[in-house]
Amino acid sequence: DETLEEMHQSQGVHVAELDESNYKRWIAGHEMAFVDFYAPWCVWCQRLAPTWEKFAQEIRQAGMPVGVAKIDCVKHSQLCRSNRVMAFPTLRWFHDGNPISPDYKMDRTVEKLVSFAKRKLEMDEKFKEWDKRAANNNEDPSVRESKRKLYQQNRPEHPGCQVSGFLMVNRVPGNFHIEARSKSHNLNAAMTNLSHVVNHLSFGDPIKAADRKTRRILKQVPEEHQQFSPMDDTRYPTFKFHQAFHHYIKVVSTHLNMGASTANSMVTYQFLEQSQIVHYDEANVPEARFSYDLSPMSVVVQKEGRKWYDYLTSLCAIIGGTFTTLGLIDATLYKVFKPKKL
Repeated sequence: DETLEEMHQSQGVHVAELDESNYKRWIAGHEMAFVDFYAPWCVWCQRLAPTWEKFAQEIRQAGMPVGVAKIDCVKHSQLCRSNRVMAFPTLRWFHDGNPISPDYKMDRTVEKLVSFAKRKLEMDEKFKEWDKRAANNNEDPSVRESKRKLYQQNRPEHPGCQVSGFLMVNRVPGNFHIEARSKSHNLNAAMTNLSHVVNHLSFGDPIKAADRKTRRILKQVPEEHQQFSPMDDTRYPTFKFHQAFHHYIKVVSTHLNMGASTANSMVTYQFLEQSQIVHYDEANVPEARFSYDLSPMSVVVQKEGRKWYDYLTSLCAIIGGTFTTLGLIDATLYKVFKPKKL
């Protein structure tokens, strides 16, 4: 395969190089455009460069009305930031100067790229035919606009992810962290947002609320001793670049003994959590870190019932107290009403 330099020498340059000075003018001058936002240090971008040049050559030879360009996000970081480029390479389709979501994420081969461009053009032709008929029939403008988005396959992109599962850890201090990664992209550290929602986090065996034994035991435990998952359904948003939340967790094993038999006992883990925002260097990708420390001490919540002789002792005390009180009253009345000698 030829390198990019060899292709430029033998066949010329077919990809437009954009910067702040010509970006808006070039985008506005192409009804359909396909732009590669890249970084020279990105290995995936380096592999894509000859393919992208070959793709642009194929587009030109086929006479397809599609502009093909690239933008160096190291030299023109502000331009890429304004386009919210979060990973490299980002291949973005533009229609009438507007970006169409989601970004291209299929195979990065010349055949697949050309096929994608052809499909976009075909969908645009179909929409123009329908829109012409709709205009003649005085179709509702809102319906025409919704149809336009449908034909453009333009839908919002939500670049978040959901993480679920469990970790087997030793009973020693440790941590686990979550950071954005991609098997086919290099992330733009400047645009990485680690805002997250903790739907559920707990230590130990999951507490099954539907289990009859669990419900029976927890019903007898005070609320202050049920801090099993205090982070549940909590949002941790970051609003600036190069920031992420770090969570510090103190875990305490808790023994719930609500009776003499094992059927009324269970072992759980409570924890306390503190969170703070940590700032990162511009070149580093932020991560959501969860650091935990297991306390060597345990909390025992125990329900103690009274023995049968406790009731007997209490009964004797009541009888004795009643007898003493009546004796005092009798003595007092006797002294008050005792006949006096003349």
